Amino acid sequence: MIDLSGLPLFILLPSCFLAGLFIGYGYFRALRATADLIVHDGQPLMGLALTLGRLSLLVTGFFIAVLIGGLALLATFAGVLCARALMLYKVRRDEV
Repeated sequence: MIDLSGLPLFILLPSCFLAGLFIGYGYFRALRATADLIVHDGQPLMGLALTLGRLSLLVTGFFIAVLIGGLALLATFAGVLCARALMLYKVRRDEV
């Protein structure tokens, strides 16, 4: 197995942040789709599949970040939080 913690921080942290953005966007996009299914009486199995998919994406991403190290975990978490902020901004902009 490759030891990713030996990579230089100027490569490791931005890549973990971008991975966090990707994970967060996928998670919150699936969360919105699940909420739309619930509100509009959609298919319950699709909602269950989206829920399991988004949770497995989040757990897998954070698990890989934990294996790399603490700073990588923080960078990944920061990426997820930024993706959340971007999704909330998009939702609020679309409502107006």
